[in-house]
Amino acid sequence: MGTRGSGAGAAAAAACVEVLAPLGVVAQAMFGGHGLFRDGVMFAIIDSEGRLYLRADPSTALAFEAAGSTQHARMPYWEVPDVVRDDPQELLEWAATAAEVSALRER
Repeated sequence: MGTRGSGAGAAAAAACVEVLAPLGVVAQAMFGGHGLFRDGVMFAIIDSEGRLYLRADPSTALAFEAAGSTQHARMPYWEVPDVVRDDPQELLEWAATAAEVSALRER
């Protein structure tokens, strides 16, 4: 898996893989954007414009709503607020939670 492609989406995917390295995250180009995976389970998407969305469940979606985030179309992914995306430690925590939500969904 890799961050094939060019443009904002590929650059954002590469940056996220670097920041989220402690989680063992890998990126895969797909559908014009990228999916972020942990242990083979997708927990985040990056669109072609470089916007990052994390998977949420009903309880974690409340944190996204409280931070002013919006849901990605009809999918259970929410855009990461700038304040979170700009803080590597906080982004790591939010991503770890999203990965847990996704892993539970896969079980």
